[in-house]
Amino acid sequence: MEILMFIVIGVLFAIGTYLLLARSLLRVIVSLMILSHGAHLLLLTMAGLNAEAPPLEHMADGGYTDPLPQALILTAIVISFGITAFLVVLGYRTYKVHNTDDLEKLRGSADE
Repeated sequence: MEILMFIVIGVLFAIGTYLLLARSLLRVIVSLMILSHGAHLLLLTMAGLNAEAPPLEHMADGGYTDPLPQALILTAIVISFGITAFLVVLGYRTYKVHNTDDLEKLRGSADE
């Protein structure tokens, strides 16, 4: 199961990197979202996918699932949601001011 998750993580990082190199501001924002999802899955997979163990220690006979990676991922999801919301508002404002989402045209207007 972990091999499949690593393949999915690699695909997410590849798609995020490809979109990050695009000229559209909206694609850059979407790429950052995809990269953050890949990072969340990477943290969860590296912690170990132990479906047989319960999440609480007093319910376990032998071992239990460590809740720390899940708490870290939950915190990272909230932070990435806030950053995404900020970037969407920033992108919308940039589009309203410059009437384009092309990063090359925005760069050219900043040089003038």
